[in-house]
Amino acid sequence: MRDIVTVTKFTMKEMLRRKSFIVTTIILVILIVIGFNIPNIIKAFSENGNLSEGSKMIISDSEDIFDGKLNELNQEEIGYILEINPSTFDEIKTKINNDEIEAGVIIEKQGDNVVFRYIVNDTMGMMPENLSKGLEKLYITNQIEKLGLTQEKINEILPQFTTNIEQTEEVRGNSFVITAISVLLFYAIYFCAYQVSSSITTEKTSKIMETLVTSTSPRTIVVGKTIGIGLVGLIQILVLVLTAVISAVLFLDSSMLKILLDSTQITPLAGILMLVYFILGYYLFALIYALTGSTVSKPEDIQSANTPVMLLGILGFYFAQSVITKTSSDITVFASYFPLSSPYLMPFRVMMGLASAQEIIISLAVLIISSLIVAHVAIKIYSNAILNYGTKLSLKDIITMYKAK
Repeated sequence: MRDIVTVTKFTMKEMLRRKSFIVTTIILVILIVIGFNIPNIIKAFSENGNLSEGSKMIISDSEDIFDGKLNELNQEEIGYILEINPSTFDEIKTKINNDEIEAGVIIEKQGDNVVFRYIVNDTMGMMPENLSKGLEKLYITNQIEKLGLTQEKINEILPQFTTNIEQTEEVRGNSFVITAISVLLFYAIYFCAYQVSSSITTEKTSKIMETLVTSTSPRTIVVGKTIGIGLVGLIQILVLVLTAVISAVLFLDSSMLKILLDSTQITPLAGILMLVYFILGYYLFALIYALTGSTVSKPEDIQSANTPVMLLGILGFYFAQSVITKTSSDITVFASYFPLSSPYLMPFRVMMGLASAQEIIISLAVLIISSLIVAHVAIKIYSNAILNYGTKLSLKDIITMYKAK
């Protein structure tokens, strides 16, 4: 146990000192801050071309197409200060240039069509959707009234349509939080676990491995390095999560913030299971990366050796995401058991209340057994290949080393 702690500390110190780790963390922090500011950036740009709430504008109906009922728009709480005035294009243009108003609408009849001429200083501006819909509804209502129908009949003809999405199974939980956890696990597997093979190959090249092997067993090295890099990755993830939470609180609208960070439905059991899947998922891929790292002797070969493992991680992630909305279908249950996809999918199903206790037990059992099998294979091949300084080992060489006593 003491040797594992020693290797873990050594690995953590080496990882934290790396410039690549420091630079990557700083870049990710900056990207997160910018990402949470995207709504504000979009809002700033959109306000340059579109009307903001409370803007003043003129509505001109010189042909009296609306029969003098345009004032009813001010009672609809559309969000703009509307001045009903039979103004010409030049008059509206002058008022816009003098900053008396921000936009204007001239209503004209062209054949059977009613045309809204939206006048604004910025060519990127678009007529507000709530204003155009308000004008359309008012015109249709007015025309129906002329047919002698009562207001009750008009309301039946022109109801307010709303759409509510309901699932066939009862679900609970915040999908944003769940998706974020899945993405974090993917990051831990794709980037953090990758560092295991990179670290092993680098130490083989620098001959540090010879010192480690003479001081402790290969099994201890594999376990210690995997834990050490995992802890460093966890520290990095905690920094990123903390940055994301602080950025959300500082830059997001309060209503959006309440939706995104709502975790009231995350039970202690769900939180524990998420952590277990996170650890097991990372450890499974980290052990595979340890195996690939021990089979190469030059850092330039590590990328090609790790490519199949990267593909496994990506395929597992996208497999889980592709079936995540299929709730309890057979393919979703299979993905919940499959060790390459279960770490991404099962936390989601647990938090949404879609996974039974039996499914959770089977999924964890398969993941644990898979990790133990991979650990056995990785440690055995690692023990025989770690001091190999020749060319990259072939698959045949790896199989021979695994069979060797």
